[in-house]
Amino acid sequence: MSLNRLARAGLIAGGVLAGTAAAAAFLVAPGKRDLKQRAPFMGRNFAHRGLHRIDKSTPENSLPAFAHAARIGYGIEFDVHITADGELVVFHDDDTKRVCGVEGRVEDMSLAELRALRLCGTDNTVPTLAEALKAANGAPLIVELKRGARNRELCRRVYEEMQSYSGPWCVESFDPRIVAWFRFHAPEVLRGQLASRYAAMRKSTGAAQAFILSRCMLNFLARPHFIAYEVGRKPLMVKLSEALGAMKVAWTSLEWKTEEKNDAVIFQFYRPRVKFK
Repeated sequence: MSLNRLARAGLIAGGVLAGTAAAAAFLVAPGKRDLKQRAPFMGRNFAHRGLHRIDKSTPENSLPAFAHAARIGYGIEFDVHITADGELVVFHDDDTKRVCGVEGRVEDMSLAELRALRLCGTDNTVPTLAEALKAANGAPLIVELKRGARNRELCRRVYEEMQSYSGPWCVESFDPRIVAWFRFHAPEVLRGQLASRYAAMRKSTGAAQAFILSRCMLNFLARPHFIAYEVGRKPLMVKLSEALGAMKVAWTSLEWKTEEKNDAVIFQFYRPRVKFK
């Protein structure tokens, strides 16, 4: 092959690589970095579903778990669903079986029906968002919005209710459409894309969707400010998003060393420092 042909082939290959890199950067690039917006969350530990106990005597996502975390000074992470009658409740699973021992889908149940249940065999009931905010008492919050059939209503209602909260708060979701709602309707709110590794996401969705979501390749829809990623190895696309400025949030940490490579940590079942940066 002549030198001209070699040079031409090299230029083509270089162009292809440059185009591929540019496309990858477009897909995963985060939202614009705003240090003031990030400040309340940087270097802070967040109690996963409140400061609950491994023996379940203080259940996850319960008012005592939130109040205990707030008294110590931790940030708090919790999950919000919308009920069949349009109320906002704090509960993690889509189904009530694991936590309450009764079959039922949260979004198909009324607030009264959920109130009749008990958390982990205790006297604690499913709290409303308003009750959770009162118990959190101004602590920094990471509010996870759980995807369902009424995403837009959920986003709007959560945003409206959070306006009365006295402390800093941000939102996150596994569903990029929910994160995107805040991009376009509440850009002043710090927003995060939740994700985990392919094998974990494959359990609840198809192979193609699990591949895309595990690599945060829909960031171009929501332009999240942070990536909340499962503790462990991260795909290159996620690392690229972080290199482009995404704040690094880890979940769910079970040990102190998670703080070393992250900007914020969601933890459970140990007592870390309130702040590490």
